Amino acid sequence: MAKVLVADDAMFLRGMVRRMLEAHGHTIIAEAANGKEAVDQFLLTKPDVVIMDITMPDMDGIEAMRYIRSLDPKAKIVVCTALVHQKMVETAIENNVDGFIVKPFDEDRLVSIIERVCG
Repeated sequence: MAKVLVADDAMFLRGMVRRMLEAHGHTIIAEAANGKEAVDQFLLTKPDVVIMDITMPDMDGIEAMRYIRSLDPKAKIVVCTALVHQKMVETAIENNVDGFIVKPFDEDRLVSIIERVCG
C-alpha cells in the first residue's frame, strides 16, 4: 500500500483524505498546510505519492510541485484542487503530474487514482 503526503491548507480536507485512504490500507505519513511544508515533508518522509492542492499560502502547489520534481524527477504527484481552469490544467500537465482530482471528490475516485499512480 502507498505511503502518502497530503498537502492542503484545509485541515478538514487533509483529515478526510486520511480517513478515506487509511480505510483502504494506505498510510498518511505526513501532512502539510502549505507548499513549503510540502517540500520539507517530502524531503523528510520520501512518500510514494504526494496529493497536492494548488492554492495554498507561502508557496503554492505548482511552485512546490516544481521544487519537488527538481529534487526527485520521479516523484509521483496528484493534483487535488477545487479550481479548475484551462491554464491550471495545462500547467499541471506541463509539470508531468501523475493524476488530477477535482474537489469535491468521492472516496472511490480518490482511491482509484492513488492505486493507479502507485500501482
